Amino acid sequence: MKISIEQLEKLLNSKEDEHLEFKEAKENFHFDKLVKYCVALANEGGGRIVFGVTNTMPRKVVGSNAFKEVGKTKAGLIERLGLRIEVEEIDYNNNRVVVFDIPSRAIGFPIQYEGAYWMRRNEDLVPMTPDMLKRIFDESGPDFSAEICPNATMSDLASKAIEEFRIRWMKRSKKEAISNLTHEQVLNDAELLSTDGITYAALILMGTRQGLGKHLAQSEVVFEYRSNKAAGPANQREEFREGFLLFYDRLWELICLRNDVQHYQDGLFMQDIPTFSEGSVREAVLNAISHRDYRNAGSIFIRQFPRQIKISSPGGFPEGITADNILDRQLPRNRRIAETLGKCGFVERSGQGANRMFEESIRQSKPLPDFSGTDEYQVSLVLNGEIQDVNFLKFLEKIGREKSISFGTNELLVLDLVHHDKKIPSTLQAAMHSLSEQGIIEIIGRGRGIKYLLSRRFYTFVGKERTYTRKRGLDRNENKQLLLKHIKSKGKDGCKLQELQDVLPSCAKNKIQQMLQELKKDERVQVIGNTNAAKWYIKDK
Repeated sequence: MKISIEQLEKLLNSKEDEHLEFKEAKENFHFDKLVKYCVALANEGGGRIVFGVTNTMPRKVVGSNAFKEVGKTKAGLIERLGLRIEVEEIDYNNNRVVVFDIPSRAIGFPIQYEGAYWMRRNEDLVPMTPDMLKRIFDESGPDFSAEICPNATMSDLASKAIEEFRIRWMKRSKKEAISNLTHEQVLNDAELLSTDGITYAALILMGTRQGLGKHLAQSEVVFEYRSNKAAGPANQREEFREGFLLFYDRLWELICLRNDVQHYQDGLFMQDIPTFSEGSVREAVLNAISHRDYRNAGSIFIRQFPRQIKISSPGGFPEGITADNILDRQLPRNRRIAETLGKCGFVERSGQGANRMFEESIRQSKPLPDFSGTDEYQVSLVLNGEIQDVNFLKFLEKIGREKSISFGTNELLVLDLVHHDKKIPSTLQAAMHSLSEQGIIEIIGRGRGIKYLLSRRFYTFVGKERTYTRKRGLDRNENKQLLLKHIKSKGKDGCKLQELQDVLPSCAKNKIQQMLQELKKDERVQVIGNTNAAKWYIKDK
């Protein structure tokens, strides 16, 4: 998000509605109330809250001292809600204006906070009415995981799994009363059990092996380790046909048996990065459990190779979801499972797992998660664990420390695309301009000739100033300026013609000589020495 003064002035002349809210908040504003407003706006399709502006027309900018540490406030909102909320401070005639940009909730997935699904009613915040909630829940069609499993009983559920869920839910919700509930009441309060029977979600997450074998045998996860991609039996194989809460830790233990650590030198210290990030792997597995099609008879397969993990789950993407928009849209195929995993702290209910996988891959300079093998019958996700560019990894860490920046998903995607000389899609233009203003990337040219590159700091950091100079070059005047910059950077050491040819490899030798002579005529540079020993220096004025 990047709001210009013109855009802010346009907002000031807009009417308040379910997508726009103004607050004076000259001195402060309660954080919990901000959370509720964010929930309400997200539940009604997303919008903005503007602090430091009167809410009556004609509006006046009065400035606000609320939420002075916007980075901390943003982190708190993301932690509470799991939404990709953006915050921006704007100086408007020496008055501080703070704008919160709140995305829409996922399709069919209203957001709850403090026991209610909030919405706005005039100036008040009130719980959503049952009919509104029903309309939202119906957006994504029937939820198989919320359906009752015929003939299933409490004996089909593992007490150990129910206890695990109770402990996690109590810790997540901070409600000690949960510890005193019976197993039946715990399941009932979590909407996993009703007078009609036990839901499929309860079976999938807490079922015994016998219970799943009897009622939902396809709810199975198969793990394989293969030392190479040759056909034939796996080096190790384990099958899990029981509630997910009974084996999720065992899965990670199996992966860790062969999770090599990769090393890189950072100054005086040796740093370690595991080939497979625990956060990314767990999110990938949770997504498979939450989004697979349980009506399909296939199993979830997790295949680990020395530098790669491939997860295949039955059923293609939910309707409207593609590999291109997976970071921006969420449509849980099994909402009751996702809600239950959210209650015990495994996943954010707004569906941010994919974001975490992409962010960790970029921060660790690994290939992006690959969904290219997905079709209408299965979702295929490949996590590659090989570190590609240690210098890029160290540069991100250095910039983050120096500028106290916590890069969001969009900023990291832009940095990754620029680093690999790929096109920036229009959806990432705002993040790209923000990084440019911070001096982390550079935008060169305009129109069809525009291109992007990491800032000079990156190339200096990795000792490739010539590469920067070469990529930066455009027309003759700019090439001359680049030659000047490079000659100046060499100071009293001077530089030979051969070195300047490396700066502009696309220019012929005679063209570079012509430009140097022009700069010499303008008394910008001077040459000392003859033939191959000649060196160019900045002309002292």
